[in-house]
Amino acid sequence: MTDIERNKWIRYWSLEYWCTRIGLSVGATNNTCTIKGLIAALCFHQMFEGMGLGGCILQAKYGQVKKAVMAFFFAVTMPSGVVLGMALSKTYKENSPNSLITVGLLNASSGGLLIYMALVDLLAADFMGQKMQQSIKLQMKSYAAVLLGARGMDVLAKWT
Repeated sequence: MTDIERNKWIRYWSLEYWCTRIGLSVGATNNTCTIKGLIAALCFHQMFEGMGLGGCILQAKYGQVKKAVMAFFFAVTMPSGVVLGMALSKTYKENSPNSLITVGLLNASSGGLLIYMALVDLLAADFMGQKMQQSIKLQMKSYAAVLLGARGMDVLAKWT
């Protein structure tokens, strides 16, 4: 397996893990304020991630069966996580030490995977391109856009 193929699989399965993890959060929580924010974020995320992942799956040099399996897993991981979370919510005690440790570990691993994908797979490829390296003005605009996007995510996190 080449490095490019390995990175594609890491990106794909990281996304699947994240979707399941967030689905668990939605299903297990009883706080309506938390659910409202998560549902809004998930709708946008699933829509845009689905478009991006769908494009990547179509461009990949995989057979039709593999493409169909990948699309199927993307479609069912979030709902499966929600169902699992709902099933676990009967025994889930939100403030118990075990629950807090488990949620902390899941959050840390989800965040780490997303940061890895953002920095290594997405930004590095864009920022190391020849067009970007030849234009200081384009670099400054791109850095400003990344910082503005990060600030927007901060505001969204504070707001929800």
